[in-house]
Amino acid sequence: MVTSNQSNNQSVADEMTAYLQAYLETGFFMGSVLVARADEVLLNQGYGMANLEHGIANTPQTKFRLGSITKQFTAAAVLQLQEQGLLQVNGSISTHLPHYPQGEQITVHHLLTHTAGIPNYTSFPDYAQNKRTAMTVDEVINWFNQRPLEFTPGDRYSYSNSGYVVLTKLIETLSVQPYADYLQQHILEPLEMNSSGYDRPEPILSHRASGYTPSSTGYQNAEFLDMSIPSGAGALYSTIEDLYKWDQALYSDIILSESSRHSMFSPTVGMGEEDGNAYYSYGWVIDRLYERDRVAHGGRIDGFTTSIARFLDERVIIIVLSNLETAPVARISNDLAAILFSKPYELPKQRQVIVLDPAIYEAYVGDYQLAPDVVLTVTTEAQRLFAQLTGQKQVEIFPESATEFFLKIVDAQLTFVVNETGKAVRIILHQGGLDQVANRIAR
Repeated sequence: MVTSNQSNNQSVADEMTAYLQAYLETGFFMGSVLVARADEVLLNQGYGMANLEHGIANTPQTKFRLGSITKQFTAAAVLQLQEQGLLQVNGSISTHLPHYPQGEQITVHHLLTHTAGIPNYTSFPDYAQNKRTAMTVDEVINWFNQRPLEFTPGDRYSYSNSGYVVLTKLIETLSVQPYADYLQQHILEPLEMNSSGYDRPEPILSHRASGYTPSSTGYQNAEFLDMSIPSGAGALYSTIEDLYKWDQALYSDIILSESSRHSMFSPTVGMGEEDGNAYYSYGWVIDRLYERDRVAHGGRIDGFTTSIARFLDERVIIIVLSNLETAPVARISNDLAAILFSKPYELPKQRQVIVLDPAIYEAYVGDYQLAPDVVLTVTTEAQRLFAQLTGQKQVEIFPESATEFFLKIVDAQLTFVVNETGKAVRIILHQGGLDQVANRIAR
């Protein structure tokens, strides 16, 4: 006999499947997705290809690089070391790493919450060149530790992968074993997360997904990244099924005590006005979505983008792992939550290019201020229209109406708001379920 709850769960699962299939057809997503509620898995499915060259499909067993979802595992390891009496999160890192510059000012808590002021090495101008070279943890640290702090530790939040590399060194120093081995022994093996680990290119890894990035003609292989570079800030791989085991374990004392879990999920540091009421804790972002408390984190690393979101009161978990670097996993996660909680959402759609008089483009050419340090520049050439964000490559945008344009390489759209003469005065950027306004800058 089918209960009403079972019937509702099947209806929700069917709606989610239709939504994800629609996204797959846009070309902006491929990957694997798991959704569970109250210990019942509603969706556990792969979409698109794990390897385009060999025609291998994504499945629930496909292994993806996690990017910054790694940080919650690093944070858990640190909290375990605190439980063992080997460190105090409010203690100075100079106690354990006496040679770290200005380490007496920096606490473990600062590193965990991105409030240490250490410059973010993945934002350095030489990152693109150096990321291809194997480095030890000490060599990665030497890349950034001689640079001055960007602010007094504890003064504010500023996301920094560098802090989590220092935490990696701290874990290795106190445990007297490599970071990868510590996680394997103390987290992954106890949870039987047998399809997870520190990603390295040398081992033969079954079900490993290849990472892709969009191009003007479809997809291309992502740039090479030596996995010694992201370290404890982003070097793990896993599957949706293993991450579900991780989610379930965080409701128990298997890996962390109740006190440590409380520390991990407490809203600790405000992330700034642009992030609304979001707070960063230990490897997690704490915010609200659809009038519900949520703990979540995303990840992005060459060829991959990922998201894990937990609604603790309802014991809901939404995991989206993609081997397409630009996949809008945050929007997908939010929309799956909307389906689950009966909230409105938009079904992804195929966009059609229309024929437009190129003379219109001249009224759109100009610079538009998207953020304090980000300008969106619109240009025209050979009867085509292009957009370029500060520090990024120029991309062509295509008309679907006289004022609405879209990108083909990423799921983003631009709406030109014009005055009575037809000249654009601002642009609205639609991406990831968010709308950002960029006003024209006078030349």
